[in-house]
Amino acid sequence: MEVALYTLAVAQQHLNAWIAAELALTTGQEYRIGSRTLRRVDLSDVMQQIRYWQKQVDDAQRELEGLGKRKRVRRYVPVDY
Repeated sequence: MEVALYTLAVAQQHLNAWIAAELALTTGQEYRIGSRTLRRVDLSDVMQQIRYWQKQVDDAQRELEGLGKRKRVRRYVPVDY
C-alpha cells in the first residue's frame, strides 16, 4: 500500500479544481479581449493532472480505511515434549 502524500481533503480539493479546469476548456481553448489573448493549457495536461490527483485521493482513502483495521499478531513458542 502506498502512503498518501496529501490529506484526503487537500487531494479532493485539487482534484475538483482540475475537473473544473477541464470543464472550462470545453468553452474554448483561446480567446481575445482587445489586444490581449488568453490561452488555456492543453486538455492532455489537464487529464494527466486529473489522473494524478485521483490517485492521490484513492491513496488517502485507502490509508484512512486502513487506520481502523487492526492487524493480528500471532506468536508461537516452540515446545519440546
